[in-house]
Amino acid sequence: MIVNNVVYVDGKKVASPASLDETYEIARELQGIAWIGLYRPNLDEIRSVEHEFGLPNLAVEDAIRAHQRPKLERYGATLFAVLRPARYIDETEEVEFGELHVFIGPNFVVTIRHAETPDLSKVRLRLENTPDLLRLGPEAILYAILDQVVDEFGPVVAGLENDIDEIEDQLFGEDPAVSRRIYDLSREVIDFQRATRPLIEVVDGLAAGFDKYQVDAELQRYLRDVKDHCVRLVERVDSFRAVLQNALTVQTTLVGQRQNEEMKGLTEASLTQNEEVKKISAWAAILFAPTLVGTVYGMNFHTMPELHWYYGYPMALGLMLVTSATLYWIFKRRHWL
Repeated sequence: MIVNNVVYVDGKKVASPASLDETYEIARELQGIAWIGLYRPNLDEIRSVEHEFGLPNLAVEDAIRAHQRPKLERYGATLFAVLRPARYIDETEEVEFGELHVFIGPNFVVTIRHAETPDLSKVRLRLENTPDLLRLGPEAILYAILDQVVDEFGPVVAGLENDIDEIEDQLFGEDPAVSRRIYDLSREVIDFQRATRPLIEVVDGLAAGFDKYQVDAELQRYLRDVKDHCVRLVERVDSFRAVLQNALTVQTTLVGQRQNEEMKGLTEASLTQNEEVKKISAWAAILFAPTLVGTVYGMNFHTMPELHWYYGYPMALGLMLVTSATLYWIFKRRHWL
């Protein structure tokens, strides 16, 4: 779908054609700059701009397939840039990544978006309100797009920072879901690093062509400002990853401590139970001795020794008492009682 189709001459918008063919004709006639914005275009639209502006086939194939990492490539007088804009979704507390392909030539700019971000209408409005900047050519449009992408990273950084602050509060609240949240947030931060870190290489690649392509000094200052923003952004994202790694370490330590406390409690309970078992076993053994003697002498067999002995009863009681006392002394000495 064609979302933007404008021709600029000397930093001013002179036409908004209704079709690509009309754009090509007006741009050639007025020797202006055509800015064509495509959103998830079909193959015919891509092939049309490829044929008109002589876009490099390899870069076009990348734009069709999408899912590219941020990069900058030069094909003669044509620049091809891939950017990974992002936005933070408050409702789901997630980062949504898009993909933007930009073709820059001497008299054209072609942008191909595969997601809602970035908002290029802000870039167009900004440039149209600053014709002196737009007058510097297609490179000015690319730099303005870069600046917009970097600016839109700001709310993402703020959202991630807020999520990390919440995780730090959850860590010591014994929330069982914090480990999962740390993992999900770490994955988002890694994806964000992949979208932001290569931007420094992209800007450095543009800077490498300053002398060869005689880039205006104002654009050079503009680019250096964008690079400064990129460096600060990358440093903050790197710090997020370090904080999350520390949070995961702390969470692992806290879980280990809680498990140790639980094991300690179980061990103490087991030791207490063992002491109780010892006492029960000791008293059972002590009581078993007189029971055994009484059972034997209570059988009343006629041929049983000492059954009719005069001292048989005292002897039986004495045997019970001595056996019980001996067992009590043994268990007491071993601290079972």
